[in-house]
Amino acid sequence: MLKGIDHRLNAEVLGALRAMGHGDMLILVDTNFPADAVARHTVAGKPLSMENLTAAEAAEAILSVLPLDDFVADFAGRMEVVGDAAARPEVQQEVQKVVDAAEGRARDLPGIERFAFYDLAKQAYAVVATGERRFYGCFMFRKGVIAPDT
Repeated sequence: MLKGIDHRLNAEVLGALRAMGHGDMLILVDTNFPADAVARHTVAGKPLSMENLTAAEAAEAILSVLPLDDFVADFAGRMEVVGDAAARPEVQQEVQKVVDAAEGRARDLPGIERFAFYDLAKQAYAVVATGERRFYGCFMFRKGVIAPDT
């Protein structure tokens, strides 16, 4: 365990978060997402695991160290519910609260159509598989920057 680092972050996930650059994407997915098949296309080349956590718990740990991109509208995103793009399942509402808390302001998570989400995930730096069993617990986070001290 390290001081100041959320204990839910394991070495593989921390390594990926540290290695990512500005604009790189991290995909956080539920247990139903084809994480292994999609992750083979990413920079990491394999899925990373936070399998004992819900999507909100994993997002909270990740966003404790990962800045979100302030320069783009797609700073993050959520997989849309098939047939009801406006729907916000409970899991997405929970992660929205985590994002708002990490950002210190409300920034609505844009929806991403299911198959567009799969295609986007293949372009990511890494896929992190959680233990989330609720449907539509899939999210994208785009890494931002940390400004220099003035």
